[in-house]
Amino acid sequence: MKKTLLFVFLLSLTSCEYFETRKVTSEEILSEETKELNWQEVDQYPAFEECREVLESDAAKACFGNKVASYFYARLESKQPVVTEALNDTLYLYLKISEKGIPAIDSMEVDSLVVAQLPEIRSWLTQSVDSLPKIYPATKRGIPVVTTFKMPIVIQAE
Repeated sequence: MKKTLLFVFLLSLTSCEYFETRKVTSEEILSEETKELNWQEVDQYPAFEECREVLESDAAKACFGNKVASYFYARLESKQPVVTEALNDTLYLYLKISEKGIPAIDSMEVDSLVVAQLPEIRSWLTQSVDSLPKIYPATKRGIPVVTTFKMPIVIQAE
């Protein structure tokens, strides 16, 4: 009897708030989850068919970047441009991949000397982007997202 009385006494000293459960709204869960996410990184980078099996993040990014670069260089070489002065410059192409995997040029940083020697460089790059093979979009938590890549393109002509 003493043990039961002692248990009841100790139970009465504890607060009922220890036994209450707090109701958490979906807005609170979403708010906490949003704070924890790194919105500057994606879970899976955009990919061509050949790069879809690459799971490691840096390797997948490199695979995508290398495929785009080699495709651009092949397209530019096929144009057989003629220049009056030697060129050795780097232009920067900001390539945007939509959540549907549609590539587009967001912007370009092209030196005026390159434009003077190759006046059609912008249209050539636009044509190259328009004819890229199917791209699977980047994902964040399984949801397709928009990504933008800064792609250096080295222009060398003699």
